[in-house]
Amino acid sequence: MRPAWSVLFFTTLAGAGQGLFLALVAGDFVFGLPTPWLLAGAGACLALTFAGLVSSTFHLGHPERGWRAAARWRTSWLSREVIVLPVFLACVFFWALGLWLGWPERLVTGLALLGALLALLLYVCTAMIYACLPFLQEWRTPLTVCNYTALGLTTGTYAAALLAALGHPPMATGYASAALVVGTLAYLGRLASLLRNARLRPKSTLATAIGVKHPKIVQIAQGSMGGSFNTREFFHGRPREVVRAYRLALLWLLQPVPALLLLVGGASAGVLVAALLLHYAGLLAERWYFFAEARHPQNVYYQAIA
Repeated sequence: MRPAWSVLFFTTLAGAGQGLFLALVAGDFVFGLPTPWLLAGAGACLALTFAGLVSSTFHLGHPERGWRAAARWRTSWLSREVIVLPVFLACVFFWALGLWLGWPERLVTGLALLGALLALLLYVCTAMIYACLPFLQEWRTPLTVCNYTALGLTTGTYAAALLAALGHPPMATGYASAALVVGTLAYLGRLASLLRNARLRPKSTLATAIGVKHPKIVQIAQGSMGGSFNTREFFHGRPREVVRAYRLALLWLLQPVPALLLLVGGASAGVLVAALLLHYAGLLAERWYFFAEARHPQNVYYQAIA
């Protein structure tokens, strides 16, 4: 499949915002964090999620009609995502407003729990857009949902550790340790999906693609002089060297290098900035490779081009 950068930024930025909110809520429930720092974290969460939402509009041919995506909520995971996302943003906003204005503790706690539930639900909705497709074997697995959730939590925890180092140092080490643990689990989950996908074999063949039963079929041309929608949208069009480079970036930057930085340099602000940036670079590479490794069955027919 062809990775669209607007979708890559949406899924990574929004996922980071959701993970940051979950980290804030968990830290507050366990340790009782100061309100000014929680407000700063809520602002960062809203900024990340909204930035992802804005980037997603560049993937639309007619952004002004984007609201129509919510119409198919009964059957479409995309429609459910479109509904859950603004509700999550509203919940985070009112949670922060309640903290600022001193609303009753039960109400603020209820908003925090509702926001956490919506954040997890949003991970599921986003991942199921891809995991529900039966003809893409690389995506059709529970690991897709697990990886979207775990990687978003990892990025959010790295962001929480950096915010703690800048505004509430006593929590920086705790959040950094959590990032090491959550990030390692997420990394292992992504490795599991890579190993699974490497063993997959296409269910379709050139014979089934064109309906000809013959033991030896060789395609020598696409059948037209130029490209088409199929060859542009369902294949990334990059040489193998580029795909391998993204895979290497995913394997090294997603967690090993940031984790090594934290283990060697500690939870200082400078180290956490570097760790978060390297991790996010690895996350973008991971998301690009997630799309690129999915082999659409139609490419069996268009193999002379794809």
